[in-house]
Amino acid sequence: MIRRLSMMMCSKEIMKISSYGLLLLFFSATGCGSGENSTNGKNVQAETSQDSTASVPVKKKNIVFFGNSLTAGYGLDPPEAFPALIQGRIDSLKLPYAVINAGISGETSSGGLSRIDWILQQPLSVFVLELGGNDGLRGIPVAETTKNLQAIIDKVRQKYPDAKIILAGMQVPPNMGSTYSTQFRSMFRNLVEKNKTLLIPFLLEGVGGVPELNQGDGIHPNAQGEKIVAENVWAVIKNTL
Repeated sequence: MIRRLSMMMCSKEIMKISSYGLLLLFFSATGCGSGENSTNGKNVQAETSQDSTASVPVKKKNIVFFGNSLTAGYGLDPPEAFPALIQGRIDSLKLPYAVINAGISGETSSGGLSRIDWILQQPLSVFVLELGGNDGLRGIPVAETTKNLQAIIDKVRQKYPDAKIILAGMQVPPNMGSTYSTQFRSMFRNLVEKNKTLLIPFLLEGVGGVPELNQGDGIHPNAQGEKIVAENVWAVIKNTL
């Protein structure tokens, strides 16, 4: 009887020890698993953080081309106009700039002045002013055109003092008279000197007066002519990017 009781007690002790060992094994296993998961969690978090950083898009700065039909690309498909060609050059160089074509056919300097406040509602880093050509064709006094262009420049400077301003120079046909033609041509350089801006000496250099590079009206460049105009613009604008 005593021996039998002794054997039963030993069996209980063995069961206790076995159970205790299983508990230790269980906690040990879960403890290792928890540590491993924690480490993997940190790695996943780090990788996610890196992926998020890598995928953050670069904020682009705006280049506004503010002008008339020459900027708008009259008679052409939008991708053929020189502002779009400038965007293509910018994209090929992976520069963080977006071109905004704010050209309207028939626009005069007074018309541009009346809508400049609306254009300036969006931020800009570079402002290309291409107006005055229609004023010249209509024989509007140079003093009036000068006043309007200066007012536009003042508004841009007031709203965005750090923006780079580029003035696109234009010329009028000889039939406007030599005095008017000379004053008109000089107007752009005088504005540039006064405001310390950049100048495209003549937007249509190499295109104006060349029949095969213009549309039937002899005024607006065709697709081939636009490529030359884009080069004239790029020669100046690239220094601001």
